[in-house]
Parts: sequence; structure tokens; C-alpha cells
Amino acid sequence: MKDSFRTGISFGLTSAVITTLGLMVGLHSGTGSKLVVLGGVFTIAIADAFSDALGIHVSEESESVHTARQIWGATIATFMAKFIFALTFVVPVLLLPLFTAMIVCLVWGLSILTVLSYFIAKAQGERPWKVVGEHVLIAIVVIAITHWAGDWVATLGA
Repeated sequence: MKDSFRTGISFGLTSAVITTLGLMVGLHSGTGSKLVVLGGVFTIAIADAFSDALGIHVSEESESVHTARQIWGATIATFMAKFIFALTFVVPVLLLPLFTAMIVCLVWGLSILTVLSYFIAKAQGERPWKVVGEHVLIAIVVIAITHWAGDWVATLGA
């Protein structure tokens, strides 16, 4: 059960950070609207948390090595991690000007990913800087691409 919980938490946190930041950055650059960004975060927290939880559920079932308890443990852990951590990105957007909130969210999200990656590396006996660097680089690539996509979409309305 402990491994299933760890699987769900690590997947849910990673997905919460990368998906939520990617969506927020794309919506911000595409619309500049606080309301649109908030709507996107709530959508991620609800719809994508359920989607990811079901994805983990089906993936764990397809391996045919886990008990029903382990599968449901991973499913629930994935949902809760994704849902709760995606919602943490709402707070800066509600309290700060949108541009400042975006910076705070980027720092917050990349910090979560850094800490998670560090603990994963230590648990596997790998060099933390390598694992952290790999995971943060992937997140930055996603963020950059969604920013450019948002910029492009903004030009369509002009």
C-alpha cells in the first residue's frame, strides 16, 4: 500500500505542477484575464484530477500485479494530490495582480517539483542535481511552449 500511495502522490504532484502551470501560463499569455486563469485552474483541479486518477487506476490494473486495495490507494492518492496542489495555485491569483501571481505560481510550482525530485533521487540513490535538473527542465519546456501557444492564440483575436 505504501508504494501505491507514493506512486499516486508523486504522479499527482508532478501532474498538478506541470499541467496547472502550463495551462495558467498559456491562458495568461493568451488572454491576460484573471477570471480565465482562475477558471482554468479550477478546471484542472477537478477534471484533470479525476482524469489522472482514472489513468493511474487503469494503469495499475493493467499490470495485473496489484491488489484492489493498492490500486485504489494509488487512485485516491493521485486524485487528492492533484486536486489539492492544483488548488494551491488559486491563492496567489486571488490575492495578487495577475502578473505577480504568475511569478509566485511559477516559483511555487518549480519549488514543489524540485523538492519532490530531490526526495525521489535520494530514495533511488541517484545524484539529486541530475534528477532535479531533468524534471525542472521538462517543466520549463512545457511552460515555454504553452506561453508561446498562448501568444499565438492572442494574435488570432487581433
